[in-house]
Amino acid sequence: MTEDAPVIPPTPGAELYTAAATHSRTAWRCAESAGHNGLRAWIRSVQSLIAYWQQDHRQAAELARAGLPYTDSGTIAARLLSLEARATAALGDSASALRAVEAAEAARSAVAAVDLPGVFTFPEAKQWTYAGTALLALGSQRHVNRAIEASSRAIALYESAPQQEQSSGDLLAARLDLANAHLAHGDLDGVQEKLAVVLDAAPDRRTASISTRLRALSTRLAEPAYADSPLVLSLRENVREACSRPALTNPPELPQ
Repeated sequence: MTEDAPVIPPTPGAELYTAAATHSRTAWRCAESAGHNGLRAWIRSVQSLIAYWQQDHRQAAELARAGLPYTDSGTIAARLLSLEARATAALGDSASALRAVEAAEAARSAVAAVDLPGVFTFPEAKQWTYAGTALLALGSQRHVNRAIEASSRAIALYESAPQQEQSSGDLLAARLDLANAHLAHGDLDGVQEKLAVVLDAAPDRRTASISTRLRALSTRLAEPAYADSPLVLSLRENVREACSRPALTNPPELPQ
């Protein structure tokens, strides 16, 4: 008799995406009326995020690209290109994803103007978080190795930043990407180490984004290749228990 896969509750926050999309369309009309390119570009980045977490990766990539003509200063081009990289990687478009990752790095190095503070700033650490997710999604061992470097760099940058500039959500996301990368290499001890940090995090740090990533990892751990591993069985139970607890209900990664 085989063990049934754990029952994972549905993704939280889904009902808020529609409201977020409605607000973003209103904001777009305001930006159009004002003729403000910076706001146009930033709103396209928010709309791309909404589409990505609604699993519409093609629309997410198109919206990110649609914002690029409006980029005129600051880090918004790096943000949009990073969003495009992650979305196209989810579509399996390796060429577009790699091009966007490299273009985002070039855009970062070309930044001269200073961003407005708060949500309009795209930190370098977040850029490496996105790059790690994109590279990991491409699947090959070469890209997985690059994903490990990117996610590790994101963690190092966040942990060396002032407390108010650290993103707990991005830190947990980067560690989950590292857990998946170790799983791709068959390193179950590495999976356990990275996953432990996420599972031990305070409940108020676990957003809908982290719950979504945990569900995806749970699915991978349920693959037949790991059926005889007591360690994987324990990890799956720990993930199941974590996902049974309510997460924050805000749509993941939307500016707050």
